[in-house]
Amino acid sequence: MIQITQLKLPVAHTPEQLVKKAASMLHVQEKDILSWRILKRSIDARDRQELLYVYSLAVTLSSGKKETQVLARAGKRESRISEYQEPAYHFVPSGQESLAEPPIIIGSGPAGLFCALTLAKAGYRPVLLERGEEASKRKARVDHFWQTGILDKNSNVQFGEGGAGTFSDGKLNTGVKDKYGRNHEVLRIFVQAGAPEDILYEAKPHLGTDLLVGIVEELRRQIIAWGGTVHFRAEVTDLLLKGQEICGVRLEDGREFYSQAVILAIGHSARDTFSMLSKKPLHMEAKSFAVGLRIQHPQEMINASQYGPDAPAFLGAASYKLTRTLADKRGVYSFCMCPGGYVVNASSEEGMLAVNGMSYHGRASHMANSAIIVSVGPEDFRPWHAEGTDPVLDGMAFQRALEAAAFRAGEGKIPVQRFEDFRLGRKGGEGRWTPCMKGEWQYADLRQILPDYLAASLDEGITGFDHRIPGFADPDALLAGIESRTSSPIRILRDPDSLESSIAGLYPCGEGAGYAGGITSAAMDGLKVAEAVAARFRPFS
Repeated sequence: MIQITQLKLPVAHTPEQLVKKAASMLHVQEKDILSWRILKRSIDARDRQELLYVYSLAVTLSSGKKETQVLARAGKRESRISEYQEPAYHFVPSGQESLAEPPIIIGSGPAGLFCALTLAKAGYRPVLLERGEEASKRKARVDHFWQTGILDKNSNVQFGEGGAGTFSDGKLNTGVKDKYGRNHEVLRIFVQAGAPEDILYEAKPHLGTDLLVGIVEELRRQIIAWGGTVHFRAEVTDLLLKGQEICGVRLEDGREFYSQAVILAIGHSARDTFSMLSKKPLHMEAKSFAVGLRIQHPQEMINASQYGPDAPAFLGAASYKLTRTLADKRGVYSFCMCPGGYVVNASSEEGMLAVNGMSYHGRASHMANSAIIVSVGPEDFRPWHAEGTDPVLDGMAFQRALEAAAFRAGEGKIPVQRFEDFRLGRKGGEGRWTPCMKGEWQYADLRQILPDYLAASLDEGITGFDHRIPGFADPDALLAGIESRTSSPIRILRDPDSLESSIAGLYPCGEGAGYAGGITSAAMDGLKVAEAVAARFRPFS
């Protein structure tokens, strides 16, 4: 096969025009192209008068001889044409140690699900323990919370089958460098479980909450079909150790599960678990992350800024990515941008309030939203250190303080404020635009929530972003807070080769352990940890 890159056509082109352009670049006739497949597609919107799709294609010609001729002719003169090698993921168990009991996986977010799926398929019969509920039951529970404010501490936007990413935009792009084929394997598995095939080639693929619920339930069915078991409402509250080695876990209800291999895929919001782990002989460190507010603008405004005022509707809701270095050298940037989405109450603890962004697959709401966040580190957390606790938990204490302040500011509802009112330090009220929210909300003074340096940083950042997207700092832009769960505040240290922690047989995995940042990278880390387990232990016969 031959790979063509940087093939550009107007966004309104036909399939026939794509084949014609490919044939022209290869200097062959159209009839010589036996088959073709899109490897990647992105939008080039630098010229608003001529929006382009940019393609990478895999092309099969009518004969191997002709492909050889085309490649020889291209040589070093045409970098856009090369031989194509299909990315292949190889999972080959090579471990020799016997397992008396199946591996235990704590958490059924992307990391835990993909680790369990990979091990189950290879014959390891993993036991997956999830503190929350099945995805469909969890969705009903979350909808009830948004309607009533009644929180289930174990089944909510953060906890339950599919992890926090189930109630998000469902982005599947990742910046992780991947020479082992894990990225393509994750996307392939998603498609096999019911995701649309375009996630295999779109530059910014996404699924949306409405699709993710069914997809993660299908992944669970596959795990069970291959010999794994899944337990819901199974909150792990303790590790069982023999010296410096893991031997099992204890649940809140007193049940115990035993294994020489335990995978910690707990997610970034498992604060009670982090507290328990801090009392074990487990090496952890405080980790920098970012906090801030969600901002909403009319999606129509974002579309016009990114694609131009006359962009065709089939391009869908436009996204953006913004970053800026502030005068004090802190970084402020957009995060988890949700085109045509909603700001949602993403709380998981009583008396505290956190927000996140969510979209359905169609991205059809009238508002775009994104987190605008500021980087913070251990020096920022120190004032919140609680005497008698491990300093590694200080970032968690900082998050809780912000969330408690947000809960008070909104009287239990999502606190919302116009940008002009935020700048002037007044509660304010209604403007030209109506927010798109999941969960009750009310107008409030968001500066009550934030330390002064964070409020000033957000003011400076949003004002600066107006130069990139006109209207971004509009007085009626809507802010909501607090966005505090951008990533884990803790990293559980692991050996770079074996991936084991300081407790032998305990494998930190995914975003909560500090080794991923999103659905795809967490799923990829799940594959990586499954490989590490399979390199030490052999499957059951």
